[in-house]
Amino acid sequence: MTDTAKLTALIAPEVEALGYAVVRVAMFGGTSDPTLQVMAERADTRQLGIDDCEKISRRLSDLLDEADPIEHEYRLEVSSPGIDRPLTRPQDYDDWKGHVARVRLLEPRDGRKQFEGRLGGVDDGNVLLTDVSKLGAVTLPLAAIDHAKLLLTDDLIAATAPLSTDGADRIQMEG
Repeated sequence: MTDTAKLTALIAPEVEALGYAVVRVAMFGGTSDPTLQVMAERADTRQLGIDDCEKISRRLSDLLDEADPIEHEYRLEVSSPGIDRPLTRPQDYDDWKGHVARVRLLEPRDGRKQFEGRLGGVDDGNVLLTDVSKLGAVTLPLAAIDHAKLLLTDDLIAATAPLSTDGADRIQMEG
């Protein structure tokens, strides 16, 4: 099994040196199609374009070839976290405060493992969710969260509109 914490410790400084922030490092696909996924974003805009992905991919390919931290063959995937991004760092819960998220716990709490509500931020190691169906507001320990992600809403779409749409209507053909 691949140690993603060690991979993150190896990868993050390289990504940050390029001016990006690592959102998540994960291995997917098991033994049939292993993929090392690196989600990143521009530290200044929280967005990531294809050119950014290419730049990070080149840097990480060289690093990973040299360090060889994964014992088997795998595919490297560098991507943006997307609009319905995972919430992986404590700061994400503050940065996306006011938006709707789905949070799944490692173990059930009050008979539930999954909660949907509006993010109220993080305080003292706990995430506040408001407008949770039948519960109102709940406080969930960060350490108890298995995974969390933003849910697609009109407010989220408006908040994550691209900084520039230049070229979005063109298809570039390379020959």
